[in-house]
Amino acid sequence: MKALPSLAALVLVLGTNLSAAPLAAEQAKVTSLPMSYEIFEAAVSHIDLEACPATLPQIDSFCRATVLHEELHVFAFSTEGNNLMIGFTSYAAENLAELLH
Repeated sequence: MKALPSLAALVLVLGTNLSAAPLAAEQAKVTSLPMSYEIFEAAVSHIDLEACPATLPQIDSFCRATVLHEELHVFAFSTEGNNLMIGFTSYAAENLAELLH
């Protein structure tokens, strides 16, 4: 009768393959989640803009801005449905102090 390999021997031989399988399965389950204004509002400190910059959608939209890493980041959201993000742009904040006064 042949002896079965020990569990330790199997782990040594298959170790990386066994540990990679669950990770690969988890990665396969990842799906994208559209950014809604509800999520953005809860997670990102921001200011409301009266109007969206010309480079972002102008019709049926509203914009919010935040400052990070010396840049002004502007997010555009749809006024319809779940208020999904429909645009994004960034501007250098070099002259931000002048713009705010």
